[in-house]
Formats: sequence, C-alpha cells, structure tokens
Amino acid sequence: METLDTPIAAASAPFDPALLPELFGRLKTRSEVLRREGASERIARLRRLSQWIENNRTRIQQAMYADFRKPAEEVDMSEIYVSQVELKHTIQHVAKWMRTRRVGTPLAMMGTKGWVQPEPKGVVLIIAPWNYPFYLAVDPLTSALAAGNCCILKPSEMTPATSALIRQMVEEVFDPSEVVVCEGDKDVSTALLKLPFDHIFFTGSPQVGKVVMRAAAEHLTSVTLELGGKSPVLVDETAHLRDAAEKIVWGKFLNAGQTCVAPDYLLVHEKVRDKLIDEIRAATRRLHDPTGEGVQQSNTFARIVNKHHFQRVSKLLEEGQRLGGVLEMGGIVDSSENFIEPTLLAEVPPEAGLWKEEIFGPVLPLRTYSTLMEAVDFINDRPRPLALYLFSRSAENRRYVLKRAPAGGVALNDTIIHLMHPELPFGGLGNSGMGRAHGRYGFDSFSNLKSVLKQRIGQTSIKLLYPPYTPKVKQMMEMVMKWF
Repeated sequence: METLDTPIAAASAPFDPALLPELFGRLKTRSEVLRREGASERIARLRRLSQWIENNRTRIQQAMYADFRKPAEEVDMSEIYVSQVELKHTIQHVAKWMRTRRVGTPLAMMGTKGWVQPEPKGVVLIIAPWNYPFYLAVDPLTSALAAGNCCILKPSEMTPATSALIRQMVEEVFDPSEVVVCEGDKDVSTALLKLPFDHIFFTGSPQVGKVVMRAAAEHLTSVTLELGGKSPVLVDETAHLRDAAEKIVWGKFLNAGQTCVAPDYLLVHEKVRDKLIDEIRAATRRLHDPTGEGVQQSNTFARIVNKHHFQRVSKLLEEGQRLGGVLEMGGIVDSSENFIEPTLLAEVPPEAGLWKEEIFGPVLPLRTYSTLMEAVDFINDRPRPLALYLFSRSAENRRYVLKRAPAGGVALNDTIIHLMHPELPFGGLGNSGMGRAHGRYGFDSFSNLKSVLKQRIGQTSIKLLYPPYTPKVKQMMEMVMKWF
C-alpha cells in the first residue's frame, strides 16, 4: 500500500535551453490551430486535466510530502481542492466567456454596432513558485487553456518531486505541441524569458518580478505578476477574539507560513492585546498541538522548503529577539528538519527585518495601536499589500479601513479564503503585483479582448464632419461638442 513515505521519482535532467527555439516554433504553429477551435475542444482539455488530478490524488500528496512534509490534508485543501474548483468553474463557464460581448452605442455613433471579441494571445509562459507548487501551476494553466493558448510551464526547482510530477502530468494529459514543461533552475528561466511570448504569468517575489518585467519589456510582452509583500492583519477592539485568533493561526501557519497571502504582521488594539495573545496561544494548541507533545511532533505542520529559507527566517527571528522583541509563543527551531515552531513575537522594534521584508515563514510580529487612524497609517507607510485582513464587528471601522487602506484584496473577519473564491479577481497592487487571476478574470488576462465596430454602408453620422470644413461642418461640430 502506498503511503506518504513512498519514494517519489526524482526530477528529470534540466531542460536543454538549446531546444527552446524549435519548441517555441512548434507551439507557435499549433497556436494558430487552437485559435480557430471552439469551446468543446477547450473543455475537453480541461476535463482531462481535472480527471488526471482526481486519479492521482495520492501521487500529489506524496510529492509534496517529499518536498517539505506538507500534510496530506493540507495538500487536499490548498493544492487539489482549489485546483479542482478552478477547473470545474472554468469548464462550466468558458463557453459563455468566449462569446462576443455586445456594448452600447452612444448617440454620436448612431448606426454602428460594437462588440468585444475575446481571442487567444498565442503562446504563453507560466512560471510557478515553490510554496504551492501544484496549485499555482494548475490555476494559471487552467486560464491559459480556457483562453485557447499554447503554454510552456516552468515549475520551481526548489520542489523537485512536485516539479517531476507536473511534468509527468502534462506529458500524460496534453499534446506536446500544446503544453510543455521545462524543468530546471534560473538558467532555464533566463533562457525562457528571452523568447517573444505573447503573455507571461509569473508568481514569486517582487525582486524576481522586476526581472521578469524587464525581460518582457524587450518584446513588449504583457505580464501578470502575482507577487507578495507584507499582508497585515488588523484586530480592533470590537472583534470576536477567539474566532479571530483561530482564523489568524490557521491562515498564518498554513504551509508553515509559506503563503503569499499569509498574515505577515499583526496590529491589535491595545485594549484587547493580552486577551488576543492568550487566544492565539490556545488556538495554536488546538490546531497544531492537540496532544501536548509539541508542534514538532504534530502531523499537521509543514516544514520550511530548504536550508536557505530556513536560515533566512531563523535569522529574522533571532534578530527580532536580539533587538528587544518579546517571545509570546513558540520560538523553537531545528535545522535538522528545517522546522520553525509557530511563533508570536511582540514589541519588535521598527528597525528589525521582520517589519521590512516578507517573512514567508511561521513567525508573526505583533504591534499594538490606540486609534484606527494610527493602524491604517502604519499600513499605508509600507508598500501596497497583496492582502489585508480586518477583524471587526463595527461596520464603521470596516468602512474606514476599506476606504483608506489600498490592497490587492481584503478579507473581513477571515484570512486567505478570498483567494479561493472563483468569482473574485485575485491579484496585487504596486509592489504586490499587477493583473488579475481566477475565473473570468484569469480568462481575460490570457485573452486579447479585441474591440470590433461595424459601420453601415453609405451615409453615416461621422461623414457630416468630413472636410472641407465649411461653416456648416463647423456648426455641426459645435453642436456635437455641446450635446454629444
């Protein structure tokens, strides 16, 4: 019987960049055929992908356990389930999304008809990250295929077992002239970025996002950048503290904090600070240490993906404590298995790195505030976050924050789950990204929304303004300027 300890096939040899021009040309040729296909062909591809995921659930769990001991239940929820939600939603709606979209006709354009006609962009590149290596490859792939494109998919080399599995999946499901996986390190990514793609979808850090955007600019390639940043969670004095604590603990420590929309720092009203800390401790025990043996012995908590990121997060924690941060919970680290305990650190001074860079690990710095204006000003003094979380029972406070704190997305009285909603656009703002994903928004990102205007033959309203510019034409223009 297979278990999560069953060995996983190693990743194949890195893709040879010398093969890219020929591969790209093949995809480009095939993309012209896909452009003429209807909804049924696109739906068939998506159904094959969905069926493969359903049939290979255990293999997906094994791959991610091999990469960073991600619990099977967490894989089900945050990798497989969300991928299937996106696939099923897209299968249900893609025929509608493909239809031409009629637009209204202004009076000055009387006699014309206008519509928007979605069409495939062509050949697209998807660069997936390591933190949710399966979902964040399948999700944009779903949108790219729904929009009728050919695709090169570059999974992360930091999760080799999952990367190998994605390659096997694509080879088993798709025609190699339509979807190809290129495994390898940054040299493969660099070679890929030299190609004239029609769209690039990148998920990763703001620093690498800038590299992708510079490369895309060489070919004037459009981009969707799903980046990260420091997503705040704000708890006001009206919040239900037990409920807030459970949701913060779940959202922050899911995947050991390696989530682009994880709460990155906590702002709590001074009146409820101590009570919230008590509730966070209790919620962490309930979720990750129900037996009292310690989180490290729990089967519900993942590990940091590799030594590099383990050392990076460990140094942030160590510095925060050295500069005066007060350890309210956790703090245990074990380099032998890249384990960092769920940690809450209060009174962290502003010069600490925990306030300056995205933590991407299970360490949560806490800061108190006395007025909502003070909290919002603190958020706005930093780059625009990918997500913002507010726990409040006050409608007035919710309105205040929503109007004054820009963010890519917001969840009120919860964390992370806005990302799972197929009808909501997902994406960042400024430093946290650009473009939108999921559902119709993802379909549109991978489509050229071609505008079409049909004019009648013969006399038209615009002909009344053709030269020569006689007094009559000038009079007509004055009337158009005033009334239309």
